[in-house]
Amino acid sequence: MPWFVWLLAAAALGVAEFFTLTLVLGLLAGAALVAAVVAGVGIGLLGQLIALAAATAAGLVLVRPLALRQMAQQPVTHEGSDALIGRRAEVMQEVTATHGLIKLSGEEWSARALDESLVIPVGALVDVMEIDGAMAVVYPRELLP
Repeated sequence: MPWFVWLLAAAALGVAEFFTLTLVLGLLAGAALVAAVVAGVGIGLLGQLIALAAATAAGLVLVRPLALRQMAQQPVTHEGSDALIGRRAEVMQEVTATHGLIKLSGEEWSARALDESLVIPVGALVDVMEIDGAMAVVYPRELLP
């Protein structure tokens, strides 16, 4: 019956991990599952504790650092409107510091010039420098360094 106690401990630790998201309690839950398997095979309490300690050490030393490093990395691709930054667009209606219209990725977008002193004429190619709400902030390609 000790395997059932280990399963209960694993379940409790798994629930606690769900609420804390520390990765420590989840690894302990996995180690408790290992101890449950060892207990189910018929190995005594000392063997179960050794299996628990070994699985915990392996998880904390090997798995947790890899998981934390993976979670800390920025996504490789941009999503949503962030994916439009750096794209080229064509001016459909003159773009000033306050208003304008561009064709960006096959869609018409409201736009304004990054440099408030610029007036960008129809047909000019621009680069999207940022997205401000539903408005693209653009700069003419020929003026880029």
